[in-house]
Amino acid sequence: MPKIKQQGFMKALQCRECGREYPLEARHVCEFDFGPLEVAYDYAKIKTKLTRAAIAKRPQSMWRYRELLPVAQEPTVGVEVGFTPLIKADRLAKRLGIRELWIKNDAVNYPTLSFKDRVVSVALSRARELGYETVACASTGNLANSVAANAAASGMKAFVFIPHDLEKGKVVNSLIYDANVISIKGHYDEVNRLCAEIAGKYNWAFVNVNMRPYYAEGSKSQGFEILEQLGWKIPRHTVVPMASGSLLTKIHKSYQECIKVGLVRKSNYSVHGAQATGCSPISAAYREGQDFFKPVKPDTIAKSLAIGTPADGFYALKVFKETGGASDDVTDEEIREGIKLLAETEGIFAETAGGVTVGVAKKLIASGAIPADDSAVLCITGNGLKTLDAVENHAGSTREISPSLREFDALLDRDKTLTAK
Repeated sequence: MPKIKQQGFMKALQCRECGREYPLEARHVCEFDFGPLEVAYDYAKIKTKLTRAAIAKRPQSMWRYRELLPVAQEPTVGVEVGFTPLIKADRLAKRLGIRELWIKNDAVNYPTLSFKDRVVSVALSRARELGYETVACASTGNLANSVAANAAASGMKAFVFIPHDLEKGKVVNSLIYDANVISIKGHYDEVNRLCAEIAGKYNWAFVNVNMRPYYAEGSKSQGFEILEQLGWKIPRHTVVPMASGSLLTKIHKSYQECIKVGLVRKSNYSVHGAQATGCSPISAAYREGQDFFKPVKPDTIAKSLAIGTPADGFYALKVFKETGGASDDVTDEEIREGIKLLAETEGIFAETAGGVTVGVAKKLIASGAIPADDSAVLCITGNGLKTLDAVENHAGSTREISPSLREFDALLDRDKTLTAK
């Protein structure tokens, strides 16, 4: 059986509802009220260790903020993950009608080109500390890729469970690492329910089931990096794509933690959520003024966001209230437009979730939820090479000619769009 080892800067697992504390083991639900568990930290101890000066001397990876991540010792998986670029997006800002815009680009995260490398690095490092040798996950694609890759690099055995209709690119990107890929004839929520049963029977480290309290904390690293890359300032607005809602809640938590330990000054900020219309339980609840969401059956090209029963949906709605944030959703066509707009203005090719973020940001700016004279950060979470099928018939077409200068000249004469600004 896995053993519980030293705590590092962690104090306990704590229920997000009743506050009861549990040992730092592989569990994710409170036995009294079934509330989700999350990691509680010794912030007083962290404040003496984690300073701007100390961080500046460390390698440029997500682990430069190790004291606020849930491992007891030095990380052993994914030590190079993170510290992705924060790009000042002036051309996109002009098109969206906002004074200042930044892109946090996890489309180039190491090693599998999505923000999921952050959460997997944490989950697998902690799983090793707890003595696990087999890791697993339920996934809409990006998480499967990351678990497969990071398990391969660390010599761990991996099982990944996916819906049967995932994009081919994401399936191949899991199989190539020799992971055990199990395709389930059902949508993500059905896959997740099955994985909860498997985790209980086989005692594997399921990163988003029994290891979820540790796994979810990895998302905070994206927020820490945004703060540091902005000169240790909290962005006035942050727009985050939502599947389970966990990334959004953890970015909010990262801002709050950095205030607690003195890395940034307290200031007003808003965190906004973005969903696809074909799977928008959180944004629908926000529009209706509800504190709870109604589960839906996903029907969207944004498969990485296709979670109809979002585990952190309730908490995402709380973040909107606490920060004055808003939420909206976009259609499949608007998703494609968002992907293309980001690509043609900033040279960043995002997967469908990125199209959701850009499309919703456009709506929030147009509605005034994000004022035009403010500044915003858009979180891009995955690479467009993973979802080529969503845009391959919508990206334009090639012009074919013979290897002849005369034919090229004739082409320019025929098609004035080629030389138009």
